[in-house]
Amino acid sequence: MEELTYRAERELLCEIGKRMYDRGYVAANDGNLSLKVAEDRLLTTPSGVSKGRMTPEMLLLTDLDGRVLEGDRHPTSELKMHLAVYRSRSDVRAVVHAHPPVSTAFAVCRRGLETPYVAELVVGLGSVPCTPAFAMLSTEEVPESILPYLPEHNALLLANHGVLTWGGDLWEAFDRLETVEHTAKIVLHARALGDPAALTVEETDRLRALQGMYRTLKEKTV
Repeated sequence: MEELTYRAERELLCEIGKRMYDRGYVAANDGNLSLKVAEDRLLTTPSGVSKGRMTPEMLLLTDLDGRVLEGDRHPTSELKMHLAVYRSRSDVRAVVHAHPPVSTAFAVCRRGLETPYVAELVVGLGSVPCTPAFAMLSTEEVPESILPYLPEHNALLLANHGVLTWGGDLWEAFDRLETVEHTAKIVLHARALGDPAALTVEETDRLRALQGMYRTLKEKTV
């Protein structure tokens, strides 16, 4: 049996997939992940496999046109969506798509998480818009629907579909997914309690000014 390429990266993808499953961000065979392992190579999850039960040999190695180079399964049917992110953002090395219940409920209502209620969201991720209309799964409609949001955002709610996040590595993309769901829970509870107070423009600007400092602190701890 041939030695698997990118063994460590495959194991990390499986670890993140299991975390997504264990935390209820995906159910059954939902969700998909990808990781850019070279300038023209991606590892991606297979179609029809639970993210909680993936093994390294199940993953597919593809090029940036989606052609399978290694693996005997079908890649995720949403690979076109991942490829659209990589083509638009040279800084992105990982993409995660899932259906966390609360943030997906916001997507079903076609309500983004754009009002600056939570300080950590402003500093760490920024606003999370929702696409205005449903895009048919596994078609070109999905990548086309996300293109307007890619330059200025790092997370997106897909109307009647779920959540898409991306980042400089797989952990960052996963952390952003977790942040989106956590924020959605806070906003939901705040609205149930009464009339949530948004941060002012001045407060939001001051928080955004901290982004560079936090980025530097993060780099020093890596």
